[in-house]
Amino acid sequence: MSEDLDDLTYALARAAEAVCRHYLSHGVRRGRYWLVGDIRNTPGRSLYVRLAGAQFGKGAIGKWRDMATAEYGDLLDIIRERSGLRDFGDVVREARQFLNLPRPKPTPTDEQASLWTPRASAHSARRLFAASRPIYGTLAEAYLRERGVTDIGDLASLRFHSHCFYRADADSPKQSLPAMIAAVTDLDGAIAGVQRTWLDLSGRGKAAIETPRRAMGDLLGNAVRFGEALDCLAAGEGVETMLSLRSVMPILPTMAALSAANLAAIRFPESLRRLYVARDNDPAGKRAAARLVDRANAVGIEAIVLSPSLKDFNDDLSALGVEAMRASLRAQVAKEDVARFIDSAT
Repeated sequence: MSEDLDDLTYALARAAEAVCRHYLSHGVRRGRYWLVGDIRNTPGRSLYVRLAGAQFGKGAIGKWRDMATAEYGDLLDIIRERSGLRDFGDVVREARQFLNLPRPKPTPTDEQASLWTPRASAHSARRLFAASRPIYGTLAEAYLRERGVTDIGDLASLRFHSHCFYRADADSPKQSLPAMIAAVTDLDGAIAGVQRTWLDLSGRGKAAIETPRRAMGDLLGNAVRFGEALDCLAAGEGVETMLSLRSVMPILPTMAALSAANLAAIRFPESLRRLYVARDNDPAGKRAAARLVDRANAVGIEAIVLSPSLKDFNDDLSALGVEAMRASLRAQVAKEDVARFIDSAT
């Protein structure tokens, strides 16, 4: 039975994208992943299924994780959930029946992608960051200034690449576009991935492409970091959001988790005693903030939610200005941190 199950798992992995298209039809392929809202096939991007990777073990093809709930599993779990089956034998029969259905043959691109591993992706991320240059005097600096971020000093985690490859999907040709490259690091400071933000040649915004922002590498629990976290730290979703907060509290270490789902899953430095959660003003942002507060409190870390007046703190900075943000944050941070992080910047 074990050998038969291994054969079935391997066969499903070879047809991972077909499994996703059939059972998670509200999702979409993005690079080497299938993205969907959850295992119940809700539209969204919280759950990702690996369409490429190793045959077995961690990071194997067909493994999935829901970043919002921390649930994880394999393709048989997806088939069980979507078929409404509970008996494992019935799930196996459903999987075998699915594999006997006619399916489109994988494209050469898909077959080549199956050679990818998480380690290779992180390695590619490090190579891309190393091939990029500091942002000073580049389109990336112009882009940040257009978003209201004028303090460009000490941004070692951000770089600029003038010809970063972009492909809308597996069937589209590659383009070469300028991009801001943000290093995603682990708690030891090692680069585990990058986020690419492709930019318009004017420097006034993101490039006019379908997905102008994409991340690669090992993102779960990691983040783009500004400053070294000791006892206090602020965490939020976007790079621009956290740089905006940094405009008011420049000596407070900050980190950008890049998504609401990953914000809820960030790893805490051992020295952390107080965590400021810079939430976005949308349902996903509120849910992520609530989960992160619960996780922090469970390990003895005080968590304080910082709420923007508009959609996020970059909108606050752009539309309301530094002084309005300073007044709002003064009323939200701990009293002992007003002098330490806000008054010290004036």
